[in-house]
Amino acid sequence: MSDRLAGLTTIVTGASSGIGEGVAARFVAEGATVFAAARSEVAIDGATWVPTDVTDPAAVEVLIATAVSRSGRLDAIVNNAGVQVEKPIEDTTDAEFDLVMAVNVRGVFNCCRAAVRQMAAQTDGGSIINIGSVAGNIADHNMAVYNASKGAVHALTRAIATDNGRQGIRCNAISPGWILTALADAAFDLADDPATARAEATAKHPVGRMGTPDDVAGLAVYLASPDAAFVSGSCFTIDGGLTAQSPISPG
Repeated sequence: MSDRLAGLTTIVTGASSGIGEGVAARFVAEGATVFAAARSEVAIDGATWVPTDVTDPAAVEVLIATAVSRSGRLDAIVNNAGVQVEKPIEDTTDAEFDLVMAVNVRGVFNCCRAAVRQMAAQTDGGSIINIGSVAGNIADHNMAVYNASKGAVHALTRAIATDNGRQGIRCNAISPGWILTALADAAFDLADDPATARAEATAKHPVGRMGTPDDVAGLAVYLASPDAAFVSGSCFTIDGGLTAQSPISPG
């Protein structure tokens, strides 16, 4: 690793597994001070676990204050905490809708609002990185409320970049495609033949594989680093070329 984040105080939410765990571990390896937020314990060497429910604004304020207590500032936050419900709209209950929106939208809102307030008080702002999804641009099958929630994350990202850029705050989103995590496993498990479904999905990727949390972490490091000082308001697709291709294949 290159210590690209040396000296930076950072937060990663949803850091107990999957993409969040991968980003938090990579940030540690790149020299950042990392506060790993999650409801369940985070066991990443070099990271400090802060028990956090992102749907609770008071808990998010405690999270920000805990990070700021280390160096007096917050340099970057990665808003990754999220849930999904694998159902079409007609089968989605009110409770399921409320859960997904509470975590994926309200949780990101809570974290962004608290981060903006802190970063605006600093002399040189900071970097907000929201984890969206290709599902915010194209619809994954049977995931109506999840698709809607990620579209909201992308819109919020652009709004913050627009409204708060002159305070030195950069806000971008990472839009992963199929990343090998527990959430992806849950989606494949809905198929009649999960192994075949996984193999067929892999074959659809031009790069010949599905992604890993570390693929996403590499982009997050860039967006948190000074190298991305002129990058704001963008949603970066990272999907191995999956959504770049025509849906109609010859033959």
